[in-house]
Amino acid sequence: MINKVISSIASAVKDIPDGATVMIGGFGEAGSPTALIHGLIDQGAKELTVINNNTGNGEVGLAALIASGRVKKMICSYPRSSHSKVFPDLYRAGEIMLEIVPQGTLAERIRAGGAGIPAFYTATTVNTPLAEGKEIRRIDGRDYVLEYGLKADYALIKCEKADRLGNLIYNKTARNFNPIMCTAANITIVQARKIVDVGGLEPENVITPNIFVNRVVEVANPVIESDLVAEGISYP
Repeated sequence: MINKVISSIASAVKDIPDGATVMIGGFGEAGSPTALIHGLIDQGAKELTVINNNTGNGEVGLAALIASGRVKKMICSYPRSSHSKVFPDLYRAGEIMLEIVPQGTLAERIRAGGAGIPAFYTATTVNTPLAEGKEIRRIDGRDYVLEYGLKADYALIKCEKADRLGNLIYNKTARNFNPIMCTAANITIVQARKIVDVGGLEPENVITPNIFVNRVVEVANPVIESDLVAEGISYP
């Protein structure tokens, strides 16, 4: 009988190796799998390439992972935000690499990676520094930049509910990048606020089907990143 439920955060992330490429879901705080990120910090993997919409806030979650020196490169759209303080300092010091990708292009690169599409053309970065060194092709009288699909070794995902098979439902806008990241990773690890019995999810509401999920761990009371930032808490 298929059962993808894992007993602990530590067990869920224990095999992520040094040098792995890791997609981390979330749009800022919304949909961010903070418990899994903290578990990855405790686990100790380093030299990671992380794909996310931003670089975290305060000194918790993704920002804490970066502060711990475990991330060698960020691929993201927003390296700075209102509460980001870790990444900007490390980047200025030359201690971390950065690949900026426009948000729509980032979403499409991840979607393409999950769909088996190796590359596509977009006009988004034409005549900007982000197009330098990339192939330009003129189509129907307009220039387009070649962008490659993104894939990852692992994806860390947050959802509202899951069943033991790995079917997932998200909470409103916390859905964001999570579903497409599930499709683009070799191994998808999910923290769910609640795990229900098979049949406990309305099929029409399932966003991510179980074929894209490898492990699910229940985190019934996930921490709220903005509260931790407001309190000045750092992890660990």
